[in-house]
Amino acid sequence: MPFIEEVTDESATGEARELLDAERASVGYVASAVVIEQISDDALVASRQGLRDLIRDSVEDGASIGFVLPLDHEVLDAYLERVAAEVGRGERIVLLARDGAGVVGMVHLALVGWPNGQHRAEVQKLLVHTSARRQGLATQLMDEIEELARETGRTLLVLDTITASDADPFYRSRGYVEAGEIPDYAGMPDGVLAPTTVFYKQLV
Repeated sequence: MPFIEEVTDESATGEARELLDAERASVGYVASAVVIEQISDDALVASRQGLRDLIRDSVEDGASIGFVLPLDHEVLDAYLERVAAEVGRGERIVLLARDGAGVVGMVHLALVGWPNGQHRAEVQKLLVHTSARRQGLATQLMDEIEELARETGRTLLVLDTITASDADPFYRSRGYVEAGEIPDYAGMPDGVLAPTTVFYKQLV
């Protein structure tokens, strides 16, 4: 069953909260709730435009998530069709975050299907739109996807991120342990190869 979680300004704490307050004071920001929900394959297809915009925004902001620039609609649509098919087969869980403007966040859980690996899963595509950052949304998405992992019997999570990226300390703060670094593992949006750090977390 889909679940819903409201994310508000109270999600931000510490330095992130101070930055958020300063930023919003300068622009007269008015807060709005964000709804996080697990989506079906059909709902994912129906959200195609919002997902295109989210992925494009992230890649143009420098995220290394499998795509390079320039990024065509055809490439995005082919990817989203593959994701929808995996969701339909029960191989992948996708959470979307929405506000009044549309899709502002996403995270995936790729479920290992092999008989000897059904205790583990891979966290993928944690994205927050540049317009919705510094609100604690990444934390909320990770909280929800880890809880879903527990509910599906997954006790070990793995993920990777570009070494020394902004995401690196975020994952460490959540208890993810560095397993190692692979040089020249993934290309940045401009095609330049960069090292990647692999992390794992044992759920309790």
